[in-house]
Amino acid sequence: MHTEDFIDEKTLLKRVSAGEVRAFSTVFHRYQAKVYAYAFKIVKSDAIAEEIVQEVFVKLWNLGESIADIENFEGFLRTLTRNFTLNVLRRMALEFKADKIRGTNYREDHNETEEYIIFKDSEKILNQGIEKLPAQQKMVYQLCHQEGLKYEEVAERLNISKLTVKTHMQHALRFLRNYISTHTDIAVFIILMEILNKKN
Repeated sequence: MHTEDFIDEKTLLKRVSAGEVRAFSTVFHRYQAKVYAYAFKIVKSDAIAEEIVQEVFVKLWNLGESIADIENFEGFLRTLTRNFTLNVLRRMALEFKADKIRGTNYREDHNETEEYIIFKDSEKILNQGIEKLPAQQKMVYQLCHQEGLKYEEVAERLNISKLTVKTHMQHALRFLRNYISTHTDIAVFIILMEILNKKN
């Protein structure tokens, strides 16, 4: 355990408000499971719940100094999570409608911009983390994310249960988030969290 794990909430938030990335990482690890659980209870989807976790913590970081003024932090997180959950559901409905109108799935075009270069550099860090995964977790992660297989298809290919596949994915994603948060600054951390959630 790190010494940050024992810091009280108020002190931790004050340090986050001062821009301390390490303190923010501690907040992320301390509360991400609660945010995920609350989001999942509403959306019943691993992928969407993980996306909401990302958006909630990006919002927290963007609060800047005002984060230290939050009195009931867990209550604030619940409200924030609920709001983002509703936003995600609305966006999904709009995207579904747009896809139906176009008659096909589509991806937005991206130019060779600075944003794209940052994205590619950030993805290298993610790939380093993937290489450090245990063999079974790495295989499940790659089959789901790189080949786009569903949990059922991966389970059949590897001759394991769907629950085991899901468990491997959860452990892999948890490891990758921990790896990313300790190997990058906050800007890259946020970008890589977005990469993870888009792939999930």
